Amino acid sequence: MTAFKRIFFWFLINAAVIAVIMTIVSVFGLDIHYLKPYGLDLKSLAILSLLWGFAGSFISLCLSKFLAKRMLGVKIIDQPQNHDEIFLTEIIGRLASQGGFKTPEIGIYASPEVNAFATGATKNSSLVAVSQGLLNEMDKDEIEGVIAHEMAHIQNGDMVTMALLQGVINAFVIFFARVAAYAVQTALGKSGDEIGGLAYWVTSILFEILFSALASVIVFAFSRWREYRADFGGASFVGKQKMIAALKRLQNTQNKIDSRQKSLSTMKIANKASFARFFSTHPRLDDRIKRLQQAPIS
Repeated sequence: MTAFKRIFFWFLINAAVIAVIMTIVSVFGLDIHYLKPYGLDLKSLAILSLLWGFAGSFISLCLSKFLAKRMLGVKIIDQPQNHDEIFLTEIIGRLASQGGFKTPEIGIYASPEVNAFATGATKNSSLVAVSQGLLNEMDKDEIEGVIAHEMAHIQNGDMVTMALLQGVINAFVIFFARVAAYAVQTALGKSGDEIGGLAYWVTSILFEILFSALASVIVFAFSRWREYRADFGGASFVGKQKMIAALKRLQNTQNKIDSRQKSLSTMKIANKASFARFFSTHPRLDDRIKRLQQAPIS
């Protein structure tokens, strides 16, 4: 998938949630009015931006597990029925105990891609899902390395941290988009009491799209950093060599990436490298392998 498609789909769910919140706020008269005859009330706008920004981010977080299950058709393992399910249950249960948190829900989704992801609102209400392609292509040590990486994400609280960062980004985007829209309307000769109609809101949305694309550089940089940290965490769980073996196997299977539901690409252990490094959610696999090889981890 291209970098620009990743940007669009990654922000789609978050933007949709914010749009719903803004509608509810307007319908029920909960809006904080920041457009005044004399100009912008920046304090009210800042409060509104924080409320919208963090609400959108945390609603997205709370829905993440449900949406991931529905989008990819994840089959949850309630009672292991075969060798693969028993193997996954044993590994994930052991690593959860080792990490000191509740065993996540465990799932498999039907796809030839070689991948896995972890999601959920908290450490103790998380989900780890693997593709059937991963189970078919990897040996036990490599699968254990992949699972350890996902369990490290849960142990590190990466989903919540990402939601916090996204909330801050949302708040800044909403704030500056409305300030910029106000500046445009003023430049077009409108007075304070004339601003606030359809033209203002359309201009605000356009600025939100622009500023979100620019701010995504920060979010994706954090996403790449947390992948390195999860690699190290996975190595501490199962050993450096299993993590390296898993990443090398992923290098050899990069053509098998599920193109469905691109909005989930940030959850997965790997995605295709792109020419636009700044807009990549994951570091290059060879960079991850090199860092692990140089790390003082057994």
